[in-house]
Amino acid sequence: MDRQSWLAERRSAVVASYDREAPDFDEHPYPADTQQEWVARLLRTVPAGGTVLDAPCGTGRYFPMVAAAGLRVAGVDQSPGMLAQARARDIAYSLERTALQDLSYAGEFDAVMTIDAMENVPPEDWPAVLANLRRAVRPGGLIYMTVEDVGQHDVQQAFQDLSSRGLPAVLGEITEGDVAGYHYYPGRERTVGWFAAEGLAVVDEGYKQENGWGYRHFLLRSP
Repeated sequence: MDRQSWLAERRSAVVASYDREAPDFDEHPYPADTQQEWVARLLRTVPAGGTVLDAPCGTGRYFPMVAAAGLRVAGVDQSPGMLAQARARDIAYSLERTALQDLSYAGEFDAVMTIDAMENVPPEDWPAVLANLRRAVRPGGLIYMTVEDVGQHDVQQAFQDLSSRGLPAVLGEITEGDVAGYHYYPGRERTVGWFAAEGLAVVDEGYKQENGWGYRHFLLRSP
């Protein structure tokens, strides 16, 4: 199997996994106190009545926070099941089924949040996704992004396993376990390098272990 075919298969597996989990996803919430703190920080930077893009929005977990701040929210997600749950909240003024790789917004939002998502993006697509997010936010606007992190032992073990099965994986990719079919972990150095290449300035960052995962939190300013 060539790499593009394998990645397309993994992408379909991710969507199918989220579709299966969507109906009762919010009944089993994972700890996200730190995410909520960073979302609150982001929202405080948005002018009154401003607009926020939640990409991907999942079930719309953070829609109530945006609305409570007096702001408008739009959501996108590639999972129809997740979008159905988000739509049931009746909060977002716009909901669209699309992937981060296919976003076409241009300067429409005062801020963007991309939470628990970049781990599902393969390395080939990171530059395009960052370009799409940067383009979606107005000049000088902020993007809040989480990036998952795991130990090198897990990364190396997964790479050896996938390679031994003849699969066209690269270092950092994991497809087994609680990863919804596919996760990619670039590490901090490569991540901030991609930010810089896209002209996204790191305003602030943090790191915390939650729910057994390592999370890097970034506030990025669009040029």
